[in-house]
This record gives sequence, structure tokens and C-alpha cells, in this order.
Amino acid sequence: MTRRTREYFRITKHTRRYNRKTNTFTINIAYQTATQKTPRTLQVAEAFGLGTDQQQKFTIYDNLKLKITPTDIIHITGDSGSGKSILLKTLKKDLKHLAADTADLTTEQNKPIINTVGKTFPQALELLSKVGLNDAFLFTRKYNQLSDGQKIRYQIAKLIETDKQWWIIDEFCSLLDRDTAKIVAYNTQKQARQKHKALITATTHTDLQDDLKPTIHIHKRYGKEITIHRHPNTATHQCTLTRQMHVEEGNINDYKQLAPFHYRTSHLPPPRKIFTLKRKNELCGVIVYSHPPPTTHGRNKATKTTFQQIKNQLSTISRVIIHPKYRTIGLGAKIVQETLKKAPTPYVETLAVMAKYNPFFEKAGMQKITESKPTKNTTATLEQLKQLGFNQAMIGSENYNQQKIEKTDKQKLIQTLKELSKKESALRKRLLCLPDVYPKHEEFTAKIERLNDRELAKTIKRLAIIAQTKVYLFWPPQTNPNHNKTEQ
Repeated sequence: MTRRTREYFRITKHTRRYNRKTNTFTINIAYQTATQKTPRTLQVAEAFGLGTDQQQKFTIYDNLKLKITPTDIIHITGDSGSGKSILLKTLKKDLKHLAADTADLTTEQNKPIINTVGKTFPQALELLSKVGLNDAFLFTRKYNQLSDGQKIRYQIAKLIETDKQWWIIDEFCSLLDRDTAKIVAYNTQKQARQKHKALITATTHTDLQDDLKPTIHIHKRYGKEITIHRHPNTATHQCTLTRQMHVEEGNINDYKQLAPFHYRTSHLPPPRKIFTLKRKNELCGVIVYSHPPPTTHGRNKATKTTFQQIKNQLSTISRVIIHPKYRTIGLGAKIVQETLKKAPTPYVETLAVMAKYNPFFEKAGMQKITESKPTKNTTATLEQLKQLGFNQAMIGSENYNQQKIEKTDKQKLIQTLKELSKKESALRKRLLCLPDVYPKHEEFTAKIERLNDRELAKTIKRLAIIAQTKVYLFWPPQTNPNHNKTEQ
């Protein structure tokens, strides 16, 4: 009897049926409550004339029938306490092993995130790039060092990795500022549609429909009132924030403002023209067109011409930086596409590491010509560094390089870099950030002799960047890559 008087909440009906052949869910959920007897609740009952044994019955879902296919985008909205999460959990129970829920994902808190997704390094880079964590600095951060928005992006990468047909996210973007929420919503539906998965989200917010583009929008009110709107399964090709962006000419100060968000913070090649991507007065992206180096791997496959013609008619895209907040909504492709025709020369090239994992240059209209590996001379230099005690996997760190320099024969190290300059004229400027656009070997030799240990450590770091595998792209696209377009 005591147990009955203390009972104040009881589910009276909770039935569900899932017909996989027709993709139909049938849901009935109701509960009743009674007042728990305490001195103060008895006072409330007396003051307002309530019966202490009176029970209230509530129906949340009354024979609700939902037809949902395994490729639908379902968005559940409603006030807190209206029953959104109950519906989500009910669908999850019926789907069983077919569904992956972000609430159930295990995260390795104290490992760099690059180590916690994908079976291989390329798979990890691809997964993280797809969700907007495509930043060299972010790759090495731990999960517990990420912001709320970055954690949600990471969780989506883990959803993709599960290969489950149904993705479930409760409290979708509820903790994020609304701009970031729209970006995450846009990217999540894009990944789900590209992979032909079903996505089920629930949130109190009602501002994500345009970016999520749900095929089924369920709005739950208190009681059993519910509205369901169905829409064609057509992807949204542009985030709502992208529509607010415009390109305009910029300057070196714009580049410096976003430079900390680029993994290459070393000296910028001499710029020819700089463009910015802005949302009203907010700087969201920057692109730098620079003078071309004397030689670049892959250029001879795109054009056969003289060096003088190259200087006059060809520019190199040396930097594309999108503010981390606005990544994964197509802004990289947008700023490239909208500036190619405004470039200072009729022909444009670029050599990029990230193009291996995020083909935004190709989406913008540039043609992939080839992938560049380190030259034989660069590979030989790396081998000589190894013999001097350097680990190639670590030379991207200035601190590591400086520690090694203090323990090695500095003159042998300098002589090794001099030999590389003598054989590879195209690398001189990049290695030492020399002021001349096309420096001579004597200039390289004179400067490297004056470097202190920290400056020499930076030079070796630049060599590590040079040694990376990169993609060479050219614009305008050519049907015959070996055709001499610049001579026309």
C-alpha cells in the first residue's frame, strides 16, 4: 500500500510495430500521473481543491503511423517535454542493429583524433575532411580539446564510419550557435544523401529546415497533437549562409588575418592578387594568386612554353583559407570558381596537399593533371638528413628540428641543403623565403650561412612540406593536357 501512495508516474501504453516490407512504424504511447503525498503536496491539494488520489492521463502518440524509407531525412521538432526524444528512442528500438546513435558512440578522449577514425591514414584524413575537420592542426588534437561544434562534426565522422543505414542524433545542434548549427545541419544531410543513408534528428530549434532539407518534418506539440509534412527527397545544394557570401578584392592584411588557420604559416610567395570572401563585413575566406615558381612538377604536362611566357601568363594559387567556422559548405570551391576569371593572368595552376582528400579545386573547374611525389634530389636530401639523425616523420616540427640541430654537425647539414639548392633551383625561395622571386644559388648560399638554429629548424620544416605528395591542377581545363595553350 505504501508503494502505491508513492507512485506518481506510470506508462499505461507503449506499443510499437515496425513493418520492414512497407517501411511503416505504428506507435502508441500514453502515461498517467498521480500526486505523491508529501506535506507540501497535501497543502497544494487543500489550497486548490485537488484530490490527492486523482490521476491524470496523457496520450503522447495515438496510433501514429510513419512511413519512413532507409534514405529519408527525418527532422523532429517541438518544445522541450513534448515527446520528441521518446519518438526518437522508439524508432531506434525498432531499428535495433540497423541504427547508429551519436549518444552510443565511444570516443577515445585522450588520443589525437587522426588516430581514432579510419582503418588507414588516408581513410582518417578523408573522414575528417568530409565533416569539416580538415585542418592539419585539428588532426592532432584530442577529442577533449575540441569545441562543441568540432565534437559534433567528429561524431558525424564516427557515424559515417559505422556504415549503419540509419543515423540518429538527438538534441541536434542544440548547444551550438545558430550559424554553426546551420553549417553542421547542411553538411550532415549532404553526407547522408551522398551515402544513401537515413538521418533522424530531433531538436527544439526550428531554424534548420532549409539547411537540413528533410523529406519528413515532424512537429510535436504537447499532448497528442502532431503535424507531419512530407517533401521530395531533393538535396539542398547550398547552405543558407553561403548565399550570404560575396567575393571582393582584398589585400595582404586580409591574408594575415586568416593565415593562422592555415597549416603553412611560413612566408607567403610574392602575391599578384588577393581576393576575399565576406559575409557582410565578416571575413570568411581568402585566396592568394602568386607569381609562379620557375619549375613545378606537372606543369610540363599542362603546357609547353618558355619561362618568360610562364611569368607573364601564368599565376599560382598559393593559399586558399576558409575560416574554420565556415568549412564544409562549399566555400573553398566558391572562392576559387568566382576568382579564376578575375585572376591576374589567363592561366592558373596550383599544387596542393589537401586536394588529395578534398577535391574543391576540381569542383571549381580546375583540371587535375597529376600527383607530384618528392623529386629524386629532395628524396636524397631527406635520406642524408636521416643519416644525420633526423626522423622524416618528425621534421615538420620546428622544436624537434632545433633539438636535433644542437646535437648534429651543423656544417654537414648546411652543406646538404646547399647541394639541394644547386640541383633544385625551384626550391630556393621556398626553403629560405628569399626576397627575389627567382633567387640564384649564390643568394641561397649566402643566407643559409647566416641562419641561427631556430631559422635552420624552420628551413628543415619547409623541406618537410615540400616533400609531401601534392596534386597539380591547371585552369582553364584542357581536352589535350599537352597542348601548348599559353602560346596561342
